[in-house]
Amino acid sequence: MKNKMKIILAIFAVIMIAFIGTQIYAYNEQQNIETYPNVVNKTFEDFEVRTYESSLFTSVTLTSSEYEEASNKGFSKLAGYIFGGNDKEEQISMTSPVAISLGDSMTMMFLVPKKNTRESLPTPNDSSIEFKQEPAKTVAAICFGGWANDEKIEAHKNELIAALDKQNIPYTDKFYFLGYNSPFEVFNRKNELIVELEDGVLEQINGLAIK
Repeated sequence: MKNKMKIILAIFAVIMIAFIGTQIYAYNEQQNIETYPNVVNKTFEDFEVRTYESSLFTSVTLTSSEYEEASNKGFSKLAGYIFGGNDKEEQISMTSPVAISLGDSMTMMFLVPKKNTRESLPTPNDSSIEFKQEPAKTVAAICFGGWANDEKIEAHKNELIAALDKQNIPYTDKFYFLGYNSPFEVFNRKNELIVELEDGVLEQINGLAIK
């Protein structure tokens, strides 16, 4: 009985060490990862307004309108491409965040590292993967933690809409989910829900008193 208990405790200790090691490694990798370049224009109580630079993305469009299904399929396709699923069997650095457009269909996008250009990128083996130049945009963003799902995304979308309406800030119908963590990270998970704002809204926001 004592020997069995020792074996169980030893196995548990190995599992815990491996788990902690994975979390430390994932955290360190996250600190050094290239991110979608942006400038924060103004911070409100529940959200912030920021402007993103024009950037190049790899993307795949999925027919599903459900986050969990679309994120699994999209991540598998795009991760396959950057981990060597291309005509040069070349690995491309991971970036953050992973972006997903929200709507009847969903498009998942990985930011292309700045050292790469459209011309230098290898051709994907998967023909559904495309390259997309996203224009500069001004957005409102709301942050939430934990594991994302359809219910959380919808709740924070409604929360962001209510906050923008309260401030009389005009917005478009272009909403996105941003996920900042790898699937292996359990702690300190960061997610955002963003929406593109109407053109010319920065002039209004800069003179706006926070309500």
